Amino acid sequence: MLPAEYHECAEDIKTVGLISLGCAKNLVDSEIMLGSLKGAGYEIVQAAGEADAIVINTCGFIGPAKEESIDTILEMADYKQRGSCRAIIVTGCLSQRYGWELLTEMPEIDGMLGTGQLDQLPEVLEAVSRGQRPVLLGQPQFDYDAGAPRLVTTGSHSVYLKIAEGCSHRCAYCMIPAIRGPYRSRSMDSIMAEAEDLVLQGAKELILIAQDTSAYGKDLPGSPELPELLRKLSKLSGVHWLRVLYTYPTTFSERLIQEFAENPRVCHYVDLPLQHASNDVLVRMGRGPTAEVQRRLIRRLRRAMPDAALRSSFIVGFPGETESEFQELLDFLEEVRFDHVGIFPYSQEEGSPAAQLPGQVPEEVKEDRLQRAMLLQQRITQEKNQARVGEVLEVLIDGPSPETDMVLTARSQYQAPEVDGVVYIGSRWLPQGTLTRVRIIEGHTYDLVGEVIDESGES
Repeated sequence: MLPAEYHECAEDIKTVGLISLGCAKNLVDSEIMLGSLKGAGYEIVQAAGEADAIVINTCGFIGPAKEESIDTILEMADYKQRGSCRAIIVTGCLSQRYGWELLTEMPEIDGMLGTGQLDQLPEVLEAVSRGQRPVLLGQPQFDYDAGAPRLVTTGSHSVYLKIAEGCSHRCAYCMIPAIRGPYRSRSMDSIMAEAEDLVLQGAKELILIAQDTSAYGKDLPGSPELPELLRKLSKLSGVHWLRVLYTYPTTFSERLIQEFAENPRVCHYVDLPLQHASNDVLVRMGRGPTAEVQRRLIRRLRRAMPDAALRSSFIVGFPGETESEFQELLDFLEEVRFDHVGIFPYSQEEGSPAAQLPGQVPEEVKEDRLQRAMLLQQRITQEKNQARVGEVLEVLIDGPSPETDMVLTARSQYQAPEVDGVVYIGSRWLPQGTLTRVRIIEGHTYDLVGEVIDESGES
């Protein structure tokens, strides 16, 4: 703990609000911090205007995420004038990467915590209450096996389960290894213990996450693998769906394909961030000449699971990307016809190898390619959604739509929360976490519309 300087004393902090930015992996960290606060006796509040301290768990992955983090810090700092807030605490990837710089340039920040000290947030708040400006930025290697308590925020029915942390890949555009450290699998015992606790709290869907979930176990004694973990998790009474996010094309083994295909608890949903389809671009990205590896894997996945929903993400405008290389990506999207796709313009990240590459693509070219790729994928997704009209799908009720309480949102095994579309259900109320069957009656660009059917098949 480094009390960088003394501020005006913040007095006792009793209520805390937390804002989590970025990915699901960051959300799990936020829930661990909330668990530590609850265990220390702090009251968690939803409204920022009611909080004595506001914690912002930042994302520092790409430029727009960093901008959102900075804007959020400044926006929350306003509550020092118009709310009860007396302290702003910044945590997460941005603080780990730019901690001292942020502290120097943003007097609005009262304390800072890195990615390796998640469970020490109460100590930071205590130091702030004593008038200190604490900074805790150590090695980014938090011990997820230690069993730190979590306060789940997604609803008890559907919960993220982090199975590893860090990354040992060396993609040229990415700073995650520097921010999060090398790849570290959690022990299977600690994962199972947390999963059992989550199921006791009502979890019907466990969503496995890591920077590379398909590499799970490679660094553990005996090298247990993800198929073994999935088999163990599927035996937990109460688990209905096991969803796996963030798999990697070169670590997605034949055994894992078989487990996906044969384990009735594993969703036929494959999240496979591929980043590009041109070998030349992939080599410059540091991912190797893997274009044909990607195609072969997709063919094997579809042979084993003809109904599988495939999701991927791609970067356009990477340094040196030519129009013909971009066209390779468009042709690949048309060829594979993914169910869900995220497309992002390349972000030139300070300190990354790609930032020094020649041939940086102008912003207007990136934006043009982004729009062209998105329009293509929107057409494909809408066509695939319209092809589902008439199908009967099992869905998990997530709750009322944010737009109106008259409509429920639900997801099938082919849709992940937050990143994919939903199934809208009208004229029927069912509690959150209910599993039911719906007949799809409409298919739109992102979402489906369904009607609940009873055991006889009647709506």
